[in-house]
This record gives sequence, C-alpha cells and structure tokens, in this order.
Amino acid sequence: MSDKKPVSIKKNMIMNAILTMSTFIFPLITFPYVSRILHTTGTGRIDFANSAVSYFAMFAQLGIPNYGVKAVAKVRDDKDKLTKVVHELLIINLIMTVLVYIVFGFSINLIPRFRRDRALFIVCSTIMFLNAIGIEWMYKGLEKYSYITSRSVIFKFIGIIAMFLMVKSEDDYIIYGGITIFATAASDILNFINARKYISFKPRHDYDLKQHRGPVLIFFSMSIATTIYTKLDSVMLGFMKGDMEVGLYGAAVKIKNILMGIVTSASMVLLPRASSFVQEKKMTEFYRILTKTMHLIILMAVPFAVYFVMYARDGITFLSGLEYEGATIPMIIMMPTLILIGITNVSGIQMMVPLGMEKQVFYSEIVGAVTDLILNAILIPKFSVAGAAVGTLIAEIGVTIYQMWIVRNQPVKLFEEISLKKLIPAALIPIAGAYWIRNVQFTSGVESNSLLRLICSAIIFFMMYGVILIIAKDELVLEILGSVLSKLKRKAGKNS
Repeated sequence: MSDKKPVSIKKNMIMNAILTMSTFIFPLITFPYVSRILHTTGTGRIDFANSAVSYFAMFAQLGIPNYGVKAVAKVRDDKDKLTKVVHELLIINLIMTVLVYIVFGFSINLIPRFRRDRALFIVCSTIMFLNAIGIEWMYKGLEKYSYITSRSVIFKFIGIIAMFLMVKSEDDYIIYGGITIFATAASDILNFINARKYISFKPRHDYDLKQHRGPVLIFFSMSIATTIYTKLDSVMLGFMKGDMEVGLYGAAVKIKNILMGIVTSASMVLLPRASSFVQEKKMTEFYRILTKTMHLIILMAVPFAVYFVMYARDGITFLSGLEYEGATIPMIIMMPTLILIGITNVSGIQMMVPLGMEKQVFYSEIVGAVTDLILNAILIPKFSVAGAAVGTLIAEIGVTIYQMWIVRNQPVKLFEEISLKKLIPAALIPIAGAYWIRNVQFTSGVESNSLLRLICSAIIFFMMYGVILIIAKDELVLEILGSVLSKLKRKAGKNS
C-alpha cells in the first residue's frame, strides 16, 4: 500500500461523527417537508417498499459489508493480497446480486402488495446494484473515513436540493424514493472508480472464493437476523394494517435511527482497529478501547433516551406534523432501545466479532428476530404501531441479555468506567429543569411551538447534564473537555 501513515482514531471518530450527522441531517431537513407533502400514506408506501427491498438486498450482499471490513483490515498493508480479497468478495457479491434480481423480478409481478407499487419497488431496488459495486467495506477496512464522509455529504446535499425542487405533490412519492436512493448510494459509483488507488482491476487467476464461504455465511446469517427484527415491523404493519400505520411507525423509527446514529457514530470506526489489535495480539489496547467506547456510548444514549421520552410529542410534531401525532406512543416505547442497541453495538460488533465470536452474535440476533416475530404477530393486530414498538423493545432486551451472558467471562469489565452514582443524577435532575417548558406557548402555531420548546428544553437539559457530570468529575467527560480546551488554547496561541 502507498499509504503507510498510521490512521488517527480521533480523526476517524470526528469524520464518522460528521458522516453520521449528514445521515441524520438529511431526513431532519427533508422529512418535515416530505411528510407534509406525501402525508402518512405516501411516506408509508416508501417505508414499506424500502423495508421489503432490504430483505432482497440482504441476500444480495450476503453479509459482505460486515465481513469485508474485517477481511480487508487484515491485509490492508499488502496491495496484492488486498486486491485478491476485494476481487473475490466483489465477484461473490455481483453473482448474488444477479440471482437476487431474478427472484425480485418474479416477486414484484406475483405478489399483489408488491405489484401495486411496482415502479416504486424497481426504483428502490437500484440500491442492490449500487451497494454491490460500491465496496464501501473496503474503504472502512482501510479506515478511509475522510473520503467516505466527504463524498457522502456531497451527494446528500445534492439530494436535499433535488427533493425541494422535484417533490411537489402526493403523486411524487416515487420521485422521493429515487432521491433517497441517490442521496444514500449514488456515491457508490465513485467508490468503484476511486478503488484503483488502492487495488488493481487487472483480473487474476488465483481466486479462492471457497475460503470466504464459511465467514461470509456466518455474517450473512447475522445480517438475516438483524434485518428481520429491524425491518420486520414495517413489513408486518404493511401486510397486516396499511400504509398509514407504516407511515406513523416510520416517523417514530426515523427519530430513533437519527439518535442511534449519533450514539454509535464514535464506536463504528473502531472495528478495523479492534480487529487489528486482536490480530496483533495487543489485547490490552483492545480492551481499553472497548471500555472507553462503552463509557462514551452510555453517556450519550441515556440522556437522549430520557429527553426524548419527555419530548416525544414535540419531536414528532416538529419533524412530521400533527398528522403523525399517533407516532408519539411508539416513539416513547422505543427510546430505551437507544441504550440497549448502544450496549450491544460494543459487546457484539466491537468486541465479539474481532474475537471471532460471530456465531454468538448471530445467536443473539436470532433471539431478537424470533422474539420480534412472535410479539408482532400477537400485538400488531390489536395494538397496531404501539404493538410493533413493544415487540422491538422486548427483542432488544433479549439480544442484550444474551450477549451480556456470553461475554460475562471475558477478561474485561465493559462497564467498569461507568459510575451510576454520577450518571443517574446527571440524567434525572435536568428533567426538573426542562419539564416546565413542555406546556409553554411561544407562538400561535402548533408546529413552531414544538420547535421552540425543543430548542429551549434541549439547551437546558443537556447543559445541566454536562455540568453535573463535570461537577461529579466523570473521567471521560473531563478528558474530552480537557482535550477541547487545549486545542482552543493552541489555536488562540497561533492566532495571537
């Protein structure tokens, strides 16, 4: 490889945080507009199509997006080996994509629910091809987060402009579906072209596809379970209820996903580095990163969950409009999953995968998928969107309990840096400071009131939270604060 300079974890975390911010800013900017143009039925049709297509995409990708990061990280310093690995995984991915497209073609013509929105499904399905040629897993394995972030932000920005220019009525839901695909995956074309900087495109004669069969199938099994219980709610709501219910549920899920992206952004860059530490048997560094990451995720997830339980209605009203008020209860029910998913992101993806415990991660996700399927079948007919939210919450509880049981004997205490004596007061005391704003009427408009209440209450809540942790001398908070202050002093010194 030409680039031998060690990659900064801090820089990667910053770039991934920016990437995550762009991911949640896109729906934050577009969804308030689109939800009011397309209404619950239109957004529900898009959410249903995307959720259904995600199952086909899951088979097309075959677990390569996760396995590829780990496989690339092991050979990233040897261009010849890297080229061979990328070629092999790309060949597997493209073969599966072609096979899946054949099945997909039959499905949208034979299944009435799919056939009704055939054009939308075809548009949404383009993500399968784009994901296959995008080989983003290679860039993640090489820790090229600056590149990933810059091109992603550019295409999302173009998507935002296109959405305001092209989505004007309820009939434009297909156009919006296409714009979301463009903003999410069009940059995959650039990924493929840019890949020549790191690998050779010259065909080889020593491919060994069989060596990837076992690991790919394990990661594929994991992706099956994950996709089932993350997308199952929308699909089952679509079949058992209707587009309106899918739209309501989708509004709550969008807010949860935005917050979840923020919470896990710092940890997602660590998989390549963690895999390298395990490969090089630097276990002390590996465990140190895990405990610090868990500390950071809990510090972020807990206040988000508490705050948005309190301000769920204003969050929904601001983001989606009064028409989506029925998403308030599902959002409240799902907020604790921020903490649960944050925990399993560290214990499963950041810890168990680098340690070669992929099967155990798969089993934990099977627990979640089966739990979600059973509870959805029981609860959705009676409680609709609220029932789907309960199924998701209990499924995440099951995944967390299983993973904590599996890692209990590992020589690391994932929560050892977290002090509940500091965290609980820091999360609960600000409630009193921010609660009184809930009923304040700033203007005559309902939606503008929601926005102003969110801004004022968030400033009070999160400032109090941070101050309390500083007073309590939380080590990680003081470390982050010290790092920020030292950088500001250096910049001030340079400018003076």
